[in-house]
Amino acid sequence: MRLMALALAALFSTAAFAQDKPPPAAKPAAQAKQAKPKAAPAKPQSIAAKLQACLEIDDATKERLNCYDAIFKPTPKPKAPAAKGVMDCRFIKEEDERLTCFNGFAEKIPKLPS
Repeated sequence: MRLMALALAALFSTAAFAQDKPPPAAKPAAQAKQAKPKAAPAKPQSIAAKLQACLEIDDATKERLNCYDAIFKPTPKPKAPAAKGVMDCRFIKEEDERLTCFNGFAEKIPKLPS
């Protein structure tokens, strides 16, 4: 009987030593239910708003062209047709002509309410 008691005591004591850290303390109910304020998801801008944002950059600069190119990825064609819409400007190979094309369409867009 003593042998069994010693064996059980040895087994339970090793299980206690095997635990490397105590279980985490439970959070109080008030802290657990408090929600952190989340930032409102950014509303995606329309293409017109993005083009108008590019007009804020100094005219005839590489930065403005880069802004337009970020909206419409340039895919130059050797003989680009005349641009009928703003999306056709991406086909123009020459950077100055492409910038002029984008500017022409972007300036015609009526100002959007903020």
